[in-house]
Amino acid sequence: MSFIVITAVLFIALLFYFRIADKFNIIDKPNSRSSHTEVTIRGAGIIFPLAIIIYAVVFGKVSFMLVGGAVLISLISFLDDLYTLPNRVRLMVQLLAVSSIIFVVDGFSSWPLWSLPIIYVLFIGCINAYNFMDGINGITGLYSLVAFVSLLYVNSRVAFVDPPFIILGILACLVFLFFNFRKRAKCFAGDVGSVGVAFWLISIIIMLIAATRDFKYVLFLSVYGVDAILTIVHRLMLRQNIFDAHRLHFYQILANDRNIPQLYVSTLYAALQLLLNVIIVNADLQFLMLFCLLNIPLCILYVFLKPRFMKNHILSR
Repeated sequence: MSFIVITAVLFIALLFYFRIADKFNIIDKPNSRSSHTEVTIRGAGIIFPLAIIIYAVVFGKVSFMLVGGAVLISLISFLDDLYTLPNRVRLMVQLLAVSSIIFVVDGFSSWPLWSLPIIYVLFIGCINAYNFMDGINGITGLYSLVAFVSLLYVNSRVAFVDPPFIILGILACLVFLFFNFRKRAKCFAGDVGSVGVAFWLISIIIMLIAATRDFKYVLFLSVYGVDAILTIVHRLMLRQNIFDAHRLHFYQILANDRNIPQLYVSTLYAALQLLLNVIIVNADLQFLMLFCLLNIPLCILYVFLKPRFMKNHILSR
C-alpha cells in the first residue's frame, strides 16, 4: 500500500469519525479556561493510534508490545475524553505503556537498574506535558510534525527504526492539521491525540537513545518541556491545583492575553523547536552542556517575558 493510499485512508477515516462524533455529541464546549469560543469536535487525534495500527498491518515491522501499548494508552485517553477518568487509572496505563517501550528496546536487561525510575518519570512526564500543551489550534499537529521530520532525518543517518514507522506519523500530522490548522478549527485532538502522538514520539526517541546511547534527542521536546515545567512551578507558587484546567502556559498567554493569532503562536513554537533540533543534530557537545545551552535561554525568556505579557488580574491570583 503506497503512502498516498494510506493518506487517503486516514483522511476518510477522520471524516467518518466526524460523523460519529457529531452523532454521539463528542464535542468540546468552550468555558472560561478555554482558548476557543465555539463548540468543536473533540477526539480527532484518534488518527494517531489508527496510523500506528495501519503501520503494523501493512508493514508488520513493529513489536506487538509497542502496538499494544499505543492502543492501550490511546484507548484510556479516549475514555478520559468522554468520562474524565481518575488520575491513578491513567497513570497505571501510562506505566504499562512506557514499560512496553522499555521491553521492546531490551531496557530491562541492558539498562542500569537505578536508571529505570528516572526513565519512567522522564517519559511519563513528557507524555503528560504533551497533553498539557494541547490548547490552541495547530500547536500539537505542527509541533509533532517538526519532531517526526527531525527524527526521520536522524534515522537517515543512524538507521535505528523502519522509516515508514516515522513517515506514517508525518502523514497523520498532515491529515490532522488539514482540519485543525485553521482560525476556526474543524476538530481538536483531545487526550487521545495528544497522548497518542506523545507516546509515538517517545517510543521513537527511546529507540534512538537505545541505539546511540545519547540522551540529547530528548531535547527534541525542549520547547514544550520548558513551558510545561515552568508553568507547573508557577502554578505551585500560586498555590493552584496543577491538575485543574487553566490558561497560564506561555503559549496561552500569547494567544489569549496578547491576542496573537493562535496559528502564529503554534508556528512560533514549532519553528523554535525546529531551530533547536538543527543545533541538536549538528552540535558535537555532551548532553549536559547541550541541555544547558538550549534550555537556559528558553527559561530566561519564559521568566522575563511571561510577567510582562500577562494581564494584571492573572498575576494577582
